Amino acid sequence: MTNFEFKNPTKIIFGKNTIEKLTTEIPSEAKVLLLYGGGSIKKNGIYEQVKTALANFEVVEFGGIPANPEYTILMQALKVIKTEGITFLLAVGGGSVIDGTKFLSSAALFEGDTPWDILANSIPTTVGMPFGTVLTLPATGSEMNSGAVITREETKEKRGMGGPGLFPKFSILDPQVIKSIPKRQLANGLTDAFMHVLEQYMTYPSGGYLQDRFAESILQTLIEIAPKILNDPTDYTAASNFMWSCTMALNGLIQKGVPTDWAVHAIGHELTALFGIDHARTLAIIAPSHYAYNFESKKEKLAQYAERVWQISEGTVDEKAKSGIEKTKAFFNDLGIATKLSEYTDTYNGTAELISKRFTERGWLGLGEHKTLTPNDVEKIVEMAY
Repeated sequence: MTNFEFKNPTKIIFGKNTIEKLTTEIPSEAKVLLLYGGGSIKKNGIYEQVKTALANFEVVEFGGIPANPEYTILMQALKVIKTEGITFLLAVGGGSVIDGTKFLSSAALFEGDTPWDILANSIPTTVGMPFGTVLTLPATGSEMNSGAVITREETKEKRGMGGPGLFPKFSILDPQVIKSIPKRQLANGLTDAFMHVLEQYMTYPSGGYLQDRFAESILQTLIEIAPKILNDPTDYTAASNFMWSCTMALNGLIQKGVPTDWAVHAIGHELTALFGIDHARTLAIIAPSHYAYNFESKKEKLAQYAERVWQISEGTVDEKAKSGIEKTKAFFNDLGIATKLSEYTDTYNGTAELISKRFTERGWLGLGEHKTLTPNDVEKIVEMAY
């Protein structure tokens, strides 16, 4: 294992009926901006629980943050923060609402020319406006990490940001919220978490034995509970394991001391920006092609994954590795998620070339765990995913 430092200051409050604990987690003198998405929290009872817990606070609301948190809409929220004198942010939603809140946390204290510079110039946030979260959709792990991804519709871009100042002060995780989530979003959440683990695991053997076992245990848990969650989201045992697996998949723990990839995410973000495809589904589109294209450098880990996660004991290293790719595709398909770009759009011709050009213009000339994937390689990977 390589040297590393690890600090995660987010307080997790996990379990049934924990939303009421908001009362003691937010500073009593705070003026709170309550942020949420399309309004589903007003249909499933979560909004009422949050409002009850905030009864003694001064609260301003901002709803309508879309599934891919959009810069223009977030700038409207930033104006509210400044005009209303907000001192604490509360995200009630899934990864998109939480990511949007992280952007606002950073932008509220940003002293540069325009908040888009935070994303365009990869400026790390060391201090942000304090915020907490109430998680309503397990998927991204944003409730326990310091990263975020923001979309800008006018330029068809999706950019990441982060920094030590963007960890939530607390996150409330009540698995009971899962019972009201549509099946499509549950499938997305399972896929997103699964791919978060693979991005930190599917590289090459590096002596991180415990890290590998951590990662494999999350993958095995997601595989085990996936049919249970999709068939009966009121199953509390399955729901609680689902929620905690999504959080553990991207809270920083499993990537410490080992190489990580993240090329699948970099490419997938472009598909969301260009076509509006759900984030998780873009990962399912790109991952099989990415692993096949980089087969020689990844086959040892692919074979280990096939053996330990999918119990494939027969065959050579190459055969096991190929089976690992096929098992991954089959898992996504069983969730109802297609793994070819052509299954989502008829206008995919030229997409690979466009994404390659964008990466070149941004100076993204070395992706993947070895930092050797060029824009030309990216073009070929995307073409394989058609």
